[in-house]
Amino acid sequence: MPKKSPNETSPVAHFEQSLEELEQLVEKMEAGDLSLEQSLSAYERGVGLYRQCQQALEQAELRVRLLTDPAQPDKSEPFDPVGDDD
Repeated sequence: MPKKSPNETSPVAHFEQSLEELEQLVEKMEAGDLSLEQSLSAYERGVGLYRQCQQALEQAELRVRLLTDPAQPDKSEPFDPVGDDD
C-alpha cells in the first residue's frame, strides 16, 4: 500500500483541521482584539472553511446513503439516532 505524501490528508482529517481552524477564528473574532481588516479577513477565511466542512459532511452523508441502499441511495431514509420507542 503506497504511503500518502505529507500534503495528502484523508477527508476526515481535512474536515477536522478545517473545523478546528474555524473554531479558532471564531474565538479570535469573539475576543474583539482584531482590527476591522483582520476581522474581515478572518470572516472571509471562516466562510471558506465553513463551505469546506459543509461539503465534507454532504459527501459523508452520500457515502452513508450509498452504503445503506446502493441501488437507490436517493430513497434511503436518514438515520434516526434517537430511535422509535413508541
